[in-house]
Amino acid sequence: MSWSYAIWIARRLYYAENKRSRSSRPAIRVALAGIAIGVMVMLVTICVVVGFKRTVTEQVSGFGAHVQIVNFDNNNTYEMLPVSFSDTILSQIRNVPHVASVQPFITKPGIAKTNDNFLGIVLKSIQPDSYVCSRLLEGRPPDTDKEVLISASQASLLGLKTGDDIFCYFVEDEVRVRKFQITGIYRTGFTDFDQLFMWSTMPVLTALNGWEPDQYSGLQILADDPKQIDPVAESLYDVVYNRFDRDQNAYYIQTVRELNPQIFSWLDLLDMNVVVIIILMLCVSGFSIVSGLVILILDAVQFVGILKALGSDNRFLRRIFLAQASMLVCRGMLWGNVLGLGLCALQYFAHIVPLDAATYYVDAVPVVFPWLWLVLLNVMVFAISFVIMLLPAAIVSRISPARVMHFE
Repeated sequence: MSWSYAIWIARRLYYAENKRSRSSRPAIRVALAGIAIGVMVMLVTICVVVGFKRTVTEQVSGFGAHVQIVNFDNNNTYEMLPVSFSDTILSQIRNVPHVASVQPFITKPGIAKTNDNFLGIVLKSIQPDSYVCSRLLEGRPPDTDKEVLISASQASLLGLKTGDDIFCYFVEDEVRVRKFQITGIYRTGFTDFDQLFMWSTMPVLTALNGWEPDQYSGLQILADDPKQIDPVAESLYDVVYNRFDRDQNAYYIQTVRELNPQIFSWLDLLDMNVVVIIILMLCVSGFSIVSGLVILILDAVQFVGILKALGSDNRFLRRIFLAQASMLVCRGMLWGNVLGLGLCALQYFAHIVPLDAATYYVDAVPVVFPWLWLVLLNVMVFAISFVIMLLPAAIVSRISPARVMHFE
């Protein structure tokens, strides 16, 4: 007999069980709860972990871009050696596939001081479309060489506000002092960087370093997709390999992962957590499916005996219970998706679960909705569940009509 006839019988049997059988009803509810909880936990885990990776990558890249091209002789500090770029190289870099923007930058470490406190900072050049400009709490970005943008963390530590003056000291062979006016305050939630970076214009940093107008600490390059960071870096390597600037300085390429290995190592560990949680939840859901289907079969053992006595084969009977169990799985998955997406949406809009930004780099659990991953998750859960259902469905082949009818 066909699947359509088996599904029709399964539907009648499934809804009849829910209405009339007091023995199977609790077991069905437990199985539904197990499937729903498993799907909900897996869905929330994926949304949160992907949210963490995207948010932290966006914040780290906002301070240093996806890829940097700097002087090969740098010593991994913010006191960087100058490097220049010809128009030809800049044009070739901008034409690399998946490169969204190319911006020069300059950094200068120093000390910000007030009458009551001081703080080690890195003064960095700002662009109108910089990431921090989208994170302003008040004021505006600096547009003259006597203005500076500070973070909310720095403002709190130094007791400053928009419009105040601040003195910055830069130590080299001799100490140089610059007075800046605070034009705005920003906050990204990335505490380590918020406490470190102040922002000003390119001319003041060029003057502080004593460089020519066409000399920079390097180039910041953003990819149009974070997944393209490594391919972009490889293409850029082909562009600058064995080439030198006008002062015979070689170029060196660094990705955001190489600049912040400890952060991305932590994010990579989250992937392992996702795998472990999904495996555990699949085990929970699988146990619920097996127990639920076994109870459904045992509760309908007389029905199975009658169908066998009427000439139904084991394959047709297995199809009936596979269809019935599939309905159970689909219902549990539906509830799991509703609960999981509901919790994620609540966190996305209301931020009900806060975090310590100093430890987790964000002030609330970040959530995104990677719909492709969520669809694949549901497909995977159903496919694995169907395979799991094959084992208990084989029980019907061992049911003897003679024993059932004799017992009856």
